[in-house]
Amino acid sequence: MADDFRALTVTPRESGMRVDVCIAARFDISRSAAARAIRTGEIYSAVRPLKPSTAVRANEELRGALTGLASTAAPPPCPPVLHEDARVLAFDKPAHLLMHPVGRTFAWGLIDLARAAFPDDEPHLVHRLDRETSGVALVARDADANRMLKAAFEDRRVQKTYWAIVRGAVPWDTLDITAALGDDEASPIRLKRTVRADGQPALTRARVLWRGDTTTLIECKPITGRTHQIRVHLDSVGFPLLGDRIYGQPPEVFLSLHEERELPGRDAMLGHSRHCLHARSLRFPHPDGGELTVTARLPSDFARLLEGFTSCSFGSQI
Repeated sequence: MADDFRALTVTPRESGMRVDVCIAARFDISRSAAARAIRTGEIYSAVRPLKPSTAVRANEELRGALTGLASTAAPPPCPPVLHEDARVLAFDKPAHLLMHPVGRTFAWGLIDLARAAFPDDEPHLVHRLDRETSGVALVARDADANRMLKAAFEDRRVQKTYWAIVRGAVPWDTLDITAALGDDEASPIRLKRTVRADGQPALTRARVLWRGDTTTLIECKPITGRTHQIRVHLDSVGFPLLGDRIYGQPPEVFLSLHEERELPGRDAMLGHSRHCLHARSLRFPHPDGGELTVTARLPSDFARLLEGFTSCSFGSQI
């Protein structure tokens, strides 16, 4: 058996399920793929032989050595800590790191890495960033701090600032985008959002920081906190994020990536390996009183895209 595996403990609620059904649900893979992995030994039990039809037992340890699964034994390094005090941690989340372990790869998430780096704490994710979004990610070190900070986000007492690189030369200097948002029921992409009259009210304040020949750097302050708000709002005014797989693209781009199949010209259509959105700063009420502002410098992939950016007044902030 493989030494590098992901360990999963069967919950009481899962007890009695077929192991292929249990594994498919946990990893978000097809049941046939789970059954195949069990037959080849890529999914196995620590204590007994398995067949796809085997009923799992509560507290049984199942092990996965599938390609792409994160190992239980060796978490990657924790992201850089931007701020640390007795109640709050702020991390500089890199692009492609999940906030929480979900999805078919069951990869390590930021919360796992925070727990490993601060084993004496009770870390809680205060808010979420999309997987491809980089920048400031806030973690509470205790339950009371978590409740207080979550309430601050819900009550809009947190000032969020993002920097976005969009395709095209934006003609305006500032713009308040007030379009309401809801699910895009016409799209084959289930998680896609769109502007719709019956949607949730949403407001994003946008300001141009720098213009290049084919791209523009925009500061965005989302006053509301709707899912994909900045991405949808910028696309709605004709300037989608560079690298966005969903917005500003035909559905086939995202679907080809999701289904892991080739699409000719896809890289050129995207323009970058991830959507160019960076959580630049958070200003929030601290659980012990007062306010705190945490800022994350631009990641290296942003800096490489912004040729000539250092010649403007914001260049020193890379």
